[in-house]
Amino acid sequence: MNKRKRKYPLWLKIIFGMIIGIIWGLIAVKTGLETFTENWVKPWGTIFIKLLKLVAVPLIFVSLVKGITSITDITKLSRIGAKTLGLYIASTVIAIIFGLVLVNMIKPGKTFSEETRKEFQLQYENNVKDSENIADLVKERPPLSFIEDMVPDNIVSASGNNSNMLQVIFFSLLFSIAIIILEAKQVKVVKELFDGLNDIILKIVDIIMRFAPVGVFALLSALIAEFSGDVQLFVALGKYAVLTIAGLLAMIFGLYPLYVRLFTKVRTRDFYKHLMPVQMVAFSTSSSAATLPVTLKQCTQKLKISRSVANFVLPVGVTINMDGSSFYQAVSAVFIAQVFGLDLDITQQLTIILTATLASIGAPGVPGGAVIMLVIVLSSVGIPAEGLALIMGVERPLDMIRTVANVTGDSAITSIVASTENEVGVEEFDDENED
Repeated sequence: MNKRKRKYPLWLKIIFGMIIGIIWGLIAVKTGLETFTENWVKPWGTIFIKLLKLVAVPLIFVSLVKGITSITDITKLSRIGAKTLGLYIASTVIAIIFGLVLVNMIKPGKTFSEETRKEFQLQYENNVKDSENIADLVKERPPLSFIEDMVPDNIVSASGNNSNMLQVIFFSLLFSIAIIILEAKQVKVVKELFDGLNDIILKIVDIIMRFAPVGVFALLSALIAEFSGDVQLFVALGKYAVLTIAGLLAMIFGLYPLYVRLFTKVRTRDFYKHLMPVQMVAFSTSSSAATLPVTLKQCTQKLKISRSVANFVLPVGVTINMDGSSFYQAVSAVFIAQVFGLDLDITQQLTIILTATLASIGAPGVPGGAVIMLVIVLSSVGIPAEGLALIMGVERPLDMIRTVANVTGDSAITSIVASTENEVGVEEFDDENED
């Protein structure tokens, strides 16, 4: 009888890759294998980074178009639609600003000595110079040039450079609006095409993430070899992980209760009591999309939010509201910049706010989606994408917690919209006998 082969979850494989990468990096330092690691191990990490960049443009274009055009009732529910979009965007911006404030105050990436930081700057000199040149050019340009740069004159050339992602997002928004304005029968084939493309892109993401353990091993081992096993690297990573987890927990148990208490007719205690199953599913699956059926059930049956509101607001939230992921992207981008010795000015941090907000609209609600969106945020301000190796080792637990933040935020905004529409406690059906 053939024994069934045991399958290990991806997050466990990534942690295993991280551990092996650390061990190999330390061995390379002790045995003089730094050059071997640079020539024969690191390229596999570079390939992983390239794969993430490869899928970034099609992912955000397809996901954004599909997400926006899914609001089929926007004319009939224009008022609810405006509230939903406005509140989700405001919530995302608040989460990003919160993350930027924390990471700039605590500075987890500043653990390195000035000498070590200069070594890193030399290794990624081209990236640093590009970032500095971009910053200097921005300072010399007129105030509205930032908005002007968002509008592409050639979508093909804009799609060929990840640093022009805002231009791709602008075209995606314009494309989506045109689909919404046209009659349904005129764009039926196009919407079906994007449904299929979305499934294909998500499968590509899944394939790429299967390569993540190898990529993490290669990048982290090379990084440690380059740093000569400096303990400062591990201290910085620990500070980053603690800061990110603490910030996400502050959002889940501090920021969202404030939203519920101030703007809804739902009692905070009931909100968290009935949302616990949702949070547990989100924590275990790391997917807000997979959690959606549970979220809908708890919001309608337990929180007594009307189906008409919940069925509209929650699916939109899964697509465009990623508070936890946006917070994570802001913290991670600045942390990586600090490690590389890059001082981001106010213009670059405003770019992070805008890019992370728009990227969150196109972020898929699946495990690993936020990592690919982080590539977009890093590229927008010239931060080396190789810095992803620093945080991939702790990506899984952070992914689990930020997914909890995502679904909690979706439910809080849904409660707010329902309360403003007097759609809380409305008995549209008999749910007393439902599980």
